[in-house]
Amino acid sequence: MRNFSKKVLTVLAAVTLATMTSLPALAATKSVAITAIVEHPALDAVRDGVLDALNEAGYIQGKNLKWQYQSAQGNTGTAAQIARKFIGDKPDVLVAIATPSAQSAVAGTKRIPVVFSAVTDPVEAQLVPSWEASGTNVTGVSDLLELEKQIELIKKIVPHAKKIGMVYNPGEANSVVVVEALKKVLPQHGMELVEAAAPRTVDVSSAARSLVGKVDVIYTSTDNNVVSAYEALVKVGNDRKIPLIASDTDSVKRGAIAALGVN
Repeated sequence: MRNFSKKVLTVLAAVTLATMTSLPALAATKSVAITAIVEHPALDAVRDGVLDALNEAGYIQGKNLKWQYQSAQGNTGTAAQIARKFIGDKPDVLVAIATPSAQSAVAGTKRIPVVFSAVTDPVEAQLVPSWEASGTNVTGVSDLLELEKQIELIKKIVPHAKKIGMVYNPGEANSVVVVEALKKVLPQHGMELVEAAAPRTVDVSSAARSLVGKVDVIYTSTDNNVVSAYEALVKVGNDRKIPLIASDTDSVKRGAIAALGVN
């Protein structure tokens, strides 16, 4: 998984570099603005990976690179404010991490190159018109995972599992895409999805508790509310002996028993 992660981050950085006008010996100072909907290990890794790859390509902060970063702390209104501020700064590239931040950036500019990441379905999120080259100022990397492999992992770890619980934010496009896909594919494996909504990070604990006695395992996607409050979910899982399986490998360090995803 770690090698795959490096490839994804390298691709994202390469796309970022491609949008920046090349000059001999990278003489001109370039500016990159990075915005994320929230800070948690998975999204932080994207930010750090982009900066590492830029450095490897010869762009050094204080020398020929100016970069700035802001997190919206989980607030979509703040994400829109950050996007407007960064667009006003006129960077060479605007990197948007996670769907809400990407949507705000794309809505705000048709001129500045926007590179998105940590977006499951950029078409469903209305960032680009199709999975082909958009011909617009928007491009990026999807973190879409094969659900069949996720289900195989669940079967391997919890062979008896029939009811799969999922806590998610119904207002997050990434999560809705995964939920709708699971509703279609789980019955093919004799399984059923049991949903629990967590529109805010503070709702994660109560949403998890609502699944007690109803599910055999809780599966978590890269939902930003859930990942941000993962410890609350872990506590419910531990207290009630419900296994947690994630699609974010950093969640294993935080209490999930297994995960298959981008490390």
